[in-house]
Amino acid sequence: MPVNTIKTTEGKEVSIQEKLKMLYELQTVASEIDKINTLRGELPLEVQDLEDEIVGLKTRLANFSEELKSLNLAIGNKKSEIKDSKTKIDKYKEQQENVRNNREFDSLSKEIEFQTLEIELSEKKIREFTIEIKSKTESSEISEKLFKEREEDLIRKKKELQEITAETAVEEEKLKSKVTKIESLIEDRLVMAFNRIRKNARNGLSVVTVQRDACGGCFNKIPPQRQLDIASRKKIIVCEYCGRILVDKDIATPIEEIEHPV
Repeated sequence: MPVNTIKTTEGKEVSIQEKLKMLYELQTVASEIDKINTLRGELPLEVQDLEDEIVGLKTRLANFSEELKSLNLAIGNKKSEIKDSKTKIDKYKEQQENVRNNREFDSLSKEIEFQTLEIELSEKKIREFTIEIKSKTESSEISEKLFKEREEDLIRKKKELQEITAETAVEEEKLKSKVTKIESLIEDRLVMAFNRIRKNARNGLSVVTVQRDACGGCFNKIPPQRQLDIASRKKIIVCEYCGRILVDKDIATPIEEIEHPV
């Protein structure tokens, strides 16, 4: 096999020059897909954030509901305790009228005093529970209002995203099909390297041209001899600074069009 040729995944020998052109074409198509994603902007993330926030608000509202039920139940229990204490006080007072000595009278007086204190304590708890109910009700109403606002925001954002997706879906599908086709013509290790560089690159560029004697990705200067090596297209050369694959500016010269799969 000639030194300047390699095999595709289909087993066909392809020159380094053709391979570089395919990598450049792959980058061009990938950048077009990036433009579509840029058009969508932050909408997908905004939709996800709103969905997460709505889930959190639902949980918060459910917790408020359970807490309010518990507080109302606690108030009901305290009112029952007050009623029981008043019944006991009435009974003790009635018994005091029939006591035989001071000791029995004092004992009943202590019971009356104890039940009176129990009533006061229960009434205090009821006041505390009532204040807590008011606070939680206000918080619940705020959360309910926020929940409705976020639901409306989500509906609007989803609609915007669906409209943009619908507008770009056909074009994006064509571009993704072209990416698949080009990748099938390039050996796996190069595709993996391309995707790895692209993932780590801030601008999504794995393959860049030499521009004004510098790397088109990181803009560091490239020595003249290295530029000649890049222009010869006899081997794949990467930038020693950023690791991007370097190609000469004439690499974009029209090549045989890669047909979309039917």
